[in-house]
Amino acid sequence: MIYHLLWYLRAGERFGFYAYQNVIFRSVSATLTSLLIALLIGPRIIRWLMKKKIGDRPEFHHATLNELTKEKANTPTMGGLIIIISVITSTLLWARLYNPEQGVFNPYIAKAIFVFIWFGGIGGADDWLKLTSGIRHRSRDGLVVWEKLIFQIGGAVLIASFLYIDFAAVDGNGNPKVPDGIRFWLPFYSNSLPLANWVFILISVFYLTATSNAVNLTDGMDGLAAGCVGMVSLVLVLLCYVASETMGGATAVTWSSYLLLPAIPAGELSIFFSAILGAVLGFLWFNCHPAQTFMGDVGSLPLGAAMGYGALVTRNEILLLVIGGVFVIELSSVVLQVVYFRYTGGKRLFRCAPIHHHFHLVGWSEPQVVVRFWLIAAAFAALALATLKIR
Repeated sequence: MIYHLLWYLRAGERFGFYAYQNVIFRSVSATLTSLLIALLIGPRIIRWLMKKKIGDRPEFHHATLNELTKEKANTPTMGGLIIIISVITSTLLWARLYNPEQGVFNPYIAKAIFVFIWFGGIGGADDWLKLTSGIRHRSRDGLVVWEKLIFQIGGAVLIASFLYIDFAAVDGNGNPKVPDGIRFWLPFYSNSLPLANWVFILISVFYLTATSNAVNLTDGMDGLAAGCVGMVSLVLVLLCYVASETMGGATAVTWSSYLLLPAIPAGELSIFFSAILGAVLGFLWFNCHPAQTFMGDVGSLPLGAAMGYGALVTRNEILLLVIGGVFVIELSSVVLQVVYFRYTGGKRLFRCAPIHHHFHLVGWSEPQVVVRFWLIAAAFAALALATLKIR
């Protein structure tokens, strides 16, 4: 909205300010705006959650862990509303939703907002049913696993289908508008592999579903998921920028050709992920130990889905496994624990899964676990960026 207002004023020669056209300027502005919104609305949302008595009641199949987390009882959850409101508001304010020169809407921003609202709605419904089960919905303790999965897959199918349509579109000469779109890109390899349409849809659905659940599983300690998401978001800001922006002006070489990366017109998504970065930083103000609120599924599911969406749009599905290494480890620990438990007839590979609880049980304090996982997340992010020039 701000972009279009400034474009209108400048088009009418009412003023000469043009910095708003720069994606970096608007990305920084989106980060600061989202951060400010989160800090302003955070206390109000927390008070509302406390008034509604929407508090967490963590229960684990481990007596020691229940004892360690007993002080978290009744801490307001669904604090992810702070993130959702901040991200969507900041994105609408700073992103170029409509290209007035070409007369077309930006499809990538529209789908990003849809991802956030859809998966946030799933998480919100699950949280509300789960956390008010003793007040209004005594017969329900959140969404059943298959119910949640159906809605996740359904939303992922919609996004994957529309994204495929955008990538498969052709110009007046019959050439694809996004030649690098429906191809599979590997780190350390300068060429790409063509994808069949059903393979593209399958990969997209898997990534959106898996990443949303991975962040959800990581959200088990004060500040853990939010801090790690912030680092992943920063890398995605850079990936979206280099996918479409030029070096040194409109006539210069593009970053994507210089780094041998897929060229995708997704520069405006830098604003979206910058808004996520600012929102999670603002949320950490209230979520740092001891937390005043938890994000809940209403925050973790859309954040995870947004990560998957960013990787799909920039064609960096494999690189996301490095960028979000902490989330991969957390999700893998749960899968390994379940498989090992069933295969050995009741034995455990870890003391508790996800793996951050394992380290808590072996003697690390919660702040130690969180900060050390942050450091690991930062190392994964740096490693991912280092691979961009190794082709």
